[in-house]
Amino acid sequence: MRGMAWLARREILRFSKVYTQTILAPVVSSALFILVFGLSLSGRIRGIDGIPYDQFIVPGLVAMSMVQAAYSNNSATIFQARFDRYIHDVLSAPMRPWQMTIGFLVGGVCRALLIGALLVAVAAPLTGVGVAHPLVLAAACALGLLAFSALGLIAGIYAQSWDHTAFIQNIVIAPLAFVGGTFYSVSVLPSPWQEISHVNPLFFLINAFRYGFLGHSDVSVALSLAICAALALPLYAWAQWLFASGKKLKA
Repeated sequence: MRGMAWLARREILRFSKVYTQTILAPVVSSALFILVFGLSLSGRIRGIDGIPYDQFIVPGLVAMSMVQAAYSNNSATIFQARFDRYIHDVLSAPMRPWQMTIGFLVGGVCRALLIGALLVAVAAPLTGVGVAHPLVLAAACALGLLAFSALGLIAGIYAQSWDHTAFIQNIVIAPLAFVGGTFYSVSVLPSPWQEISHVNPLFFLINAFRYGFLGHSDVSVALSLAICAALALPLYAWAQWLFASGKKLKA
């Protein structure tokens, strides 16, 4: 357990040393979305289902910023560990595979939680957004961060270059977040785009966040959390198997 604690501490120190890049930059970029799309357009765009537009976009932006941070942190740290070959020191340490997995996951989760908390602290006075269902929001955060922190580890283990890790974030995660209802309600989309949106797992995560913040969701919150769990648990199991088997890590 002491080894796991020190590994987790190292992962936290890793991103906190360069907080202007890892914490401040994503908070500022998301805050600009709120200012540009929320405050400047809220007077021209009618509220969605009775919710002011500047408040409506906050949950999606928080979710998007958090999952991107969780993924990018863990994909970068594990790829760097493989590239510099100090992953062998971790693998030879007296830790069980699940302790290694959790030790690496902590970095992405903590970074994402810091970004989410700071973004809410900025958005709350600007938009007046609150937390309607804290338990739902906590569950959505836990499942979303577990899923994308584990996905970051998986991508970083299989990646052969930095471009491979960036590909998933730029070509998969970011587009899915934008078309998952961050800036609009999918209920306004015509068929078949509305049905296609339900294939997007980030659609369910964003709606779980929105229900936690605003008490509003395009789909059942139970279904949203179930889909998030169905995504998070296999990804965690996959990451755990990689550490247990040493696949791509011992090469």
